[in-house]
Amino acid sequence: MIFNAYADGTFALDGGLVRCALGRTGVVDAARKREGDGASPLGTWPMRRLLYRADRGGHPLTGLPAQAIHQSDGWCDAPGDPAYNRMVTLPYPASAEHLWLEDHVYDLIVVLGHNDDPPVAGLGSAIFLHLARPDFAPTAGCVALARPDLERVLTRARPGDAVAILASAGQS
Repeated sequence: MIFNAYADGTFALDGGLVRCALGRTGVVDAARKREGDGASPLGTWPMRRLLYRADRGGHPLTGLPAQAIHQSDGWCDAPGDPAYNRMVTLPYPASAEHLWLEDHVYDLIVVLGHNDDPPVAGLGSAIFLHLARPDFAPTAGCVALARPDLERVLTRARPGDAVAILASAGQS
């Protein structure tokens, strides 16, 4: 199954559209995606696995491989580092994003397969499907949904499923 996210801030789910947040600078062709540009990369990205905070809701119902995160978990966003676009343990000697956040944005994180096989330095890291802020503020390049909507996606998701980031609803 492919779940479609559109540049207008909508996400196709259960035959309708729900609200989503995308990158603060919009969407960009994946070949032009760069680390730190704030853009969501256009394309179809496999749903690799679910990372979740066990202290904030337990193990979600999903067919995806799932792993609880810990306070020491991070994601390397340093293009020159061998662990670029990979999960790391904090503290980490290179730049790495914290996955354990005070807000709820990373309580559920679906790792999307953008620039990961193998990662190319500088083409973007940490492209996730995660929880939206209450005001649906733009992300740093991820796709974000309200918790009930992301939980609905998770119950349907299976290995091999993907999220497509599309410029318009007519695109496939």
